[in-house]
Amino acid sequence: MFRPRVLAIIHNPIVDPGRGTKLSQALGWNDPDQLARDYVRAVHQSSHGLVEYQLAERIEVDGFPAKIDGFRYTVEAYRRCWQQRRGFHQPDAVDYLALLREFDVIAKIDSGAIDEVWLFGFPYAGYYESTMCGPAAFWCNSPPVIGTQHARRRFVIMGFNYERGGDCMLEDLGHRAESVLAQVYADRRGAANLWQHFSRYNQIAPGQASVGNMHFAPNSERDYDWGNPRRVLSDCDDWLNFPHLRGARRLVNCDDWGGGDMRRHHRWWCERLPHVEGDTGGILNNWWTYIIDPNTVTP
Repeated sequence: MFRPRVLAIIHNPIVDPGRGTKLSQALGWNDPDQLARDYVRAVHQSSHGLVEYQLAERIEVDGFPAKIDGFRYTVEAYRRCWQQRRGFHQPDAVDYLALLREFDVIAKIDSGAIDEVWLFGFPYAGYYESTMCGPAAFWCNSPPVIGTQHARRRFVIMGFNYERGGDCMLEDLGHRAESVLAQVYADRRGAANLWQHFSRYNQIAPGQASVGNMHFAPNSERDYDWGNPRRVLSDCDDWLNFPHLRGARRLVNCDDWGGGDMRRHHRWWCERLPHVEGDTGGILNNWWTYIIDPNTVTP
């Protein structure tokens, strides 16, 4: 079992000091603490009980993070942009190095106090869904954070949007998994590249669909096509038997992964990730090892 320790940093500025009303409350968005609890539970269940996140430290910030050029929103400026749905600052990207310095993140990683960071913020906070830091950090649905090579180990920073729900948080995890597993199997070709097999869908491999990826279910014809009733042959259930793949295929459609519900699809996808002991061709049969701890990946 993996019990990664998390530092949660919540940017949720107070918009009404008299009442203590925060941005998420004023705009009717989700409670970031509830999102975190639900995410911990969903990952634990989707990983067959293998991943049990521990919230080691929680920091709530009454303010906005700095952008890469030093800009920070005020409450008034941000609410005006949100109301008009335009005028948001460019460049949008957050200054990750400033965040790491402000919260002494690398020292906490080096000491073992934490293993990864979760950022919770608002739309246009400038976070990547996931990004990687540390020595020989590699692509993790975004470029690695340059300037963090002095850390003793690699770590991932997740970026969550509390305007959205737990389905989007699971998608962020799924894209992290896609990046990590592509790196794990980068030097494998043909049948030895089990990640390419796992992520096949009918549109790119007619009659040979497998589990698909975060944007394409086995029968999807376009991005986020979770509710497609068209039936295609897939060996998606065979992955529950990994590493003893028998090649068994059956006709599947959206009824198998939630009928169009994004959260249910992402849970279904995660449940099929290999999660048992042993190795195949020198690669662990428990892919969660690589997803949760990027230091186990050879870059």
